[in-house]
Amino acid sequence: MATGYLEILRAKHAVRLLTGTLVGRLPNAVASIALLLFVRAEGGSYSLAGALAAVYGVANAVGQPLLGRLVDLYGQPRVQLPASVLSALAMSGFAFVGIGSLPAYVLVAASGLFTPPLEGGLRALWPSVLRREDQVHTAYALDAVAQEVMFTVGPLLVTLCVSLWSERAALLVLNALGMLGALSVVVSRPSREWRSEPREAHWLGALRSPGLLALLAAFLFVGIAMGSIAVAAVSYADGHGGDAVYGWMMAAVGLGALAGGTVYGARRWAGAPERRLRVLVALLAVCYVPLTLMPGPVSMVLLSVLAGVFLAPCIACAFVIVDRHAPAGTVTEAFSWLVTTFVVGASVGTGLAGPVVEAGGALWGFALPGMAGAVSLLVLLATGRVLTAPVVGGVVVVSSENDPNRAAQPRFSSGDRA
Repeated sequence: MATGYLEILRAKHAVRLLTGTLVGRLPNAVASIALLLFVRAEGGSYSLAGALAAVYGVANAVGQPLLGRLVDLYGQPRVQLPASVLSALAMSGFAFVGIGSLPAYVLVAASGLFTPPLEGGLRALWPSVLRREDQVHTAYALDAVAQEVMFTVGPLLVTLCVSLWSERAALLVLNALGMLGALSVVVSRPSREWRSEPREAHWLGALRSPGLLALLAAFLFVGIAMGSIAVAAVSYADGHGGDAVYGWMMAAVGLGALAGGTVYGARRWAGAPERRLRVLVALLAVCYVPLTLMPGPVSMVLLSVLAGVFLAPCIACAFVIVDRHAPAGTVTEAFSWLVTTFVVGASVGTGLAGPVVEAGGALWGFALPGMAGAVSLLVLLATGRVLTAPVVGGVVVVSSENDPNRAAQPRFSSGDRA
């Protein structure tokens, strides 16, 4: 099982790029918890902490595709490193300005807006580092698995910094680490030499691809499922052991995703990834349903593992589809749009789950992820003809005579191998 992953990690630059990207994304991954702890330490309310986290999230959602487009136009070092520095400086400024003024909101928004699109940048680099299509597919799965590790380790690092120093120090240290991670990536040879394919000037950029739009619409509901399950878990934990049970449930979802992504990426998959994604999303939705049984805490934690199993495979499969449908010269922007859509979906899910849980309790809260997964599947089924159409020169060609397997692989262009 580990052979495919070892091939990836043995490739020149692969470990550095993967590690640097994960470290560079730490400030973004832990922003909500770091802001919450800092605001509470400064005497602020949970409402204020939530407002600041929302400001950061909205700004981040806006900034990722915009910066991704700039990366496609001007290269990674010219965009990623300045953005990382500006983001870190803004969050450091917030740490010293404090929570009680308008500049606090401006600085938090700036930090989110200038968060570098390292995630999309790494996926744009894989073809130039690994060369073979099957290795790139495995790297996408490894990437999805590594995200789960980051979202598990990140909160622990915040807690460690707080216990050793303070909440302010946690903000400063993690953002400093983020800059170092981004620096490690952009000074590497693959990042410096990477050039996007020639692109057609178009104000919509990557969003002019119908296939990409269909995928983003489906993944909005996958994000809603993830955001809603977190709120439902809080409601369940309130009556079954409190914060400890909630922590175990969220860790279990991450563990399930880690296991599922590891197994998924360890083998080669035949056939069109668009069809495979429909199966994976269906399984994801089905695995949310047992949570509505709401058994005791131990059984609920085990069901949470099951709920996470197909998340990372869905994400890894989506990476392949994004690579296929991104118009020429927009690959970083396209991957950044996927990140943005998922984040927005999670935020919407959190917002929807609150009133649902208040009205119907945890049972209806746990029903919401399954329903969101079902809607995602319906979107994929409804847009199947667009998603499985071949791509010629970055343009989707829709025809009843097209074989969906013809263009089911990532594109390897001379621009990717600069």
